[in-house]
Amino acid sequence: MKKLTSVSELEKLRHDIASQRDPNKTIISICGGTGCRAYKCMDVVDALKSEIERHGLNNQVEFKLTGCHGFCEKGPLIVIRPKKIFYQRVALEDVPSIIEESVIKGNIIEKLLYVDPVTGKRAQFEEDVPFYSGQQRIIFGNNGILDPTSIDDYIAIGGYSALAKALFKMEPSGVIEEIKKSGLRGRGGGGFPTGKKWESCQKAKTPDGIRYIICNADEGDPGAYMDRSLMEGNPHSVIEGMIIGAYAIGSNYGYVYVRHEYPLAVENLGIALNQAREYGLLGTKILGSDFDFDIVVSKGGGAFVCGESTALIASLEGKAGEPRPKYIHTVDSGLYDRPTTINNVETWANVPLIIDRGADWYSRIGTEGSKGTKIFSLVGKINNTGLVEVPMGITLREIIYDIGGGIPGGKKFKAVQTGGPSGGCIPDNLIDLPVDFDKLAEVGSMMGSGGMIVMDENTCMVDVARYFIEFLTEESCGKCVPCREGLNKMLEILTDITKGEGKKGDIELLQEMSEVIKDTALCALGKSAPNPVLSTIKYFREEYEAHIEEKRCPAGVCKSLIKFNIDEQKCIGCGRCLKFCPQGAITGEKKKAHKIDQEKCIKCGICRENCRFDAIIVL
Repeated sequence: MKKLTSVSELEKLRHDIASQRDPNKTIISICGGTGCRAYKCMDVVDALKSEIERHGLNNQVEFKLTGCHGFCEKGPLIVIRPKKIFYQRVALEDVPSIIEESVIKGNIIEKLLYVDPVTGKRAQFEEDVPFYSGQQRIIFGNNGILDPTSIDDYIAIGGYSALAKALFKMEPSGVIEEIKKSGLRGRGGGGFPTGKKWESCQKAKTPDGIRYIICNADEGDPGAYMDRSLMEGNPHSVIEGMIIGAYAIGSNYGYVYVRHEYPLAVENLGIALNQAREYGLLGTKILGSDFDFDIVVSKGGGAFVCGESTALIASLEGKAGEPRPKYIHTVDSGLYDRPTTINNVETWANVPLIIDRGADWYSRIGTEGSKGTKIFSLVGKINNTGLVEVPMGITLREIIYDIGGGIPGGKKFKAVQTGGPSGGCIPDNLIDLPVDFDKLAEVGSMMGSGGMIVMDENTCMVDVARYFIEFLTEESCGKCVPCREGLNKMLEILTDITKGEGKKGDIELLQEMSEVIKDTALCALGKSAPNPVLSTIKYFREEYEAHIEEKRCPAGVCKSLIKFNIDEQKCIGCGRCLKFCPQGAITGEKKKAHKIDQEKCIKCGICRENCRFDAIIVL
């Protein structure tokens, strides 16, 4: 690689890369994100390479291993460009026909196409798949077309042009004003205006002129993996955003704090950083300017609390990951007591787009108080699991039904939790709620980093509250009394309720304790921890009352309060329940109603899940 010493050299390189690429050349893009790797996509990769070579197509067909495409439910995923033919759940045995039929003969392989579960319609092209057509993928869309280990791929689509614009056409204060004008708010959970944060850090006094830039990639929410997938699939977008931010606030030192459980993200990020240094986009005199900046990757130990900014800083400094009081702002005194700007992965990835296309363009997307798009990890009781990028202001209904494909098995939607373990549960009667920072907060939830867990009619909301409080209790750093003692006591009460040992006054006590913790906890994680309890009491109080007063779990989840039985009128004696029961608690002859031995039954619910005739009932 030749070090670039001017904008003209960058643009010449971009032109040279583009001129060497045939836009009509067949490119087989396969998702290489962590999710698809779990589906053994790397075996498919090896097979594709072998088939391409066997047919002598190395000059006619290009193979590209990309980052996550988002539709994780259907992996491994392949897109054949430029036609954008979309194949899902590709297996090893499908590879020869993909090359012979689709690539060589131009035929469509019907069995690999996505089939809409509602209409039964097959989608040949990526843009025709409802999961994708309902999104606005300005940040995440490039994941499907880039090799994350190739800086040339990123430069070819305009990468680092925003950096060049910022360094040579804008003053640092002008960059900050553009970010402020865009309305970009932090995507890490708090939703604080990004430009305002940068401005405060730029103006903060520092004895030696040192300021720090940090990318918070410590993604700890259960079910959330947006940041991981962005770093795996498009690390240069994050790097470019950080360099622009560093130039704006006057920083020469940057850190990416990433979870150690993200090995692929760390690997691809490391490759991207080295490539950026070799091209002169990181280090000294970036692109021939007087600006110096470099980035160090620091792997965290996996503590949930280190997603909180001050706990993250403590961990970076080699101390225990514990938060500190918020009256000392990190923009004034952060890492090593110097002014520090912390934004999360998705926030940094937005920055190059805003600088390149302009704040006016960006601010037209979204709502009055929440601009741009947001990436959500859509998981739980939903047909289409995956990562979705949508404009702020889209409704929950559009996300869950139009993009997510609705609830499996035709079951009823019951609630959705947004914002991670500290978020609130939003009921079905609020399904038309617009999704933005302010609307979610109004109903007792929050945006958080973007977790979205969908629940169906068979979900017990008391047990959901117990689960998340248990998670938060285990992950609490224990520094302040409200978290250390308060969450433990709340967990004890919730556990008793799910065991049928709840008593009158427990609901009111949970509400009172929640308000105290919100008012007195040291950090934002502690202050938001009671949200699952408060929201479930607010919207599903009758379930709490049924557990306490009637010793009954309406959803049939809490084992101490239920027992399974077989409806003799519905059971046809197919034997599925008997086959799947791990305890051998079910007996019966073929074509005759079966029975459950209550002494052997462990109430796992496997029989209910596998019964095709709704013959398993909960008493």
